[in-house]
Amino acid sequence: MNMNAFRTAMAIIGVLVLLILLGQLLIVLLLVFAAILLAILLRNLGLLIASRTPLSPNAGVGVVCLLLVAGLAGFFMSEGPRMAARLGEVIEVLPDAAAQLRVAIAGTDWGAYVLDNTPNLTGGGDFSVTGALGGTLSRAVGVVANTVVVLSVGIYLALDPRLYRRGLLHLVPTRRRRRAAEVLDAVEKGLWKWLIGQFVDMVAVGLMIGVGLWALGIPLPIALGLIAGLTNFIPILGPFLGGAAAVLIAFAQSPVDALYVVILIVVVQQIDGQVLMPLIQQRATALPPALTVLAVVVGGILFGFIGVLLATPMLLVILIASRMIYVNDLLDGDARDGP
Repeated sequence: MNMNAFRTAMAIIGVLVLLILLGQLLIVLLLVFAAILLAILLRNLGLLIASRTPLSPNAGVGVVCLLLVAGLAGFFMSEGPRMAARLGEVIEVLPDAAAQLRVAIAGTDWGAYVLDNTPNLTGGGDFSVTGALGGTLSRAVGVVANTVVVLSVGIYLALDPRLYRRGLLHLVPTRRRRRAAEVLDAVEKGLWKWLIGQFVDMVAVGLMIGVGLWALGIPLPIALGLIAGLTNFIPILGPFLGGAAAVLIAFAQSPVDALYVVILIVVVQQIDGQVLMPLIQQRATALPPALTVLAVVVGGILFGFIGVLLATPMLLVILIASRMIYVNDLLDGDARDGP
């Protein structure tokens, strides 16, 4: 009996260890997929430069990398100090504003009920500043390490994609390699078109937010518009992340300005979601909106932020591969419609 219990316990432990290892492997595969996306972006931009200059494609990739680094460095050098100063003002203003907001909320019946039943995060309890800082530092180190891995692998893939493509095709039976190569070509083309669509959407959103902030008299409209455009790459959560900085900086000027910025962000996101993205998706990928939202939710539940970030391109890959392999090859259908 004791031996049976021991074997059962060991079997359970073995299954748990296997699940943990499988989860870590999936995270690694997600990082590899992110590196592939980066490689597709760098390689196609490098080919674009090579087609218009005497440079080779690899030299074009190098130029793209240098331009990206120079652009980021220039942005942080020109806008970084001013943004830091504005955020310092926000930090000074927020405590008084929060206290005023608390008093205003407490003046209502429902507000008093909410405040009475909301834990006080700053007083008592088991909250540890050291523990919170340690956890934040640990997560930051993990993000930096993952970013370095994605950048390194992505650049290597962009410099010699044929080498890794041949290696991948060698894993496929000989009689299926030609079809596998066609699927890889279709996936690469689909991801490139998706990246172009995302870029167009990011530029449009960034311009609308930047111009709107300038019209409202909010400081740093160019920098905040750029942040809004970049974070718009993140599905669903991106607009809120990008708009948070603009709202906080506007709040340092006036709560009314912050309200105007919130309205601006909502209007821009409605234009983006109802007009821009449908037009872009129709020309680029034709991804079903319901499946896209579902993929983002599932990706976030299973893998957190990186799952949300990569859910849409992963869905695109699955749809392209399923249409070509399952519909065309197994069902003898026609996969010309759709992604």
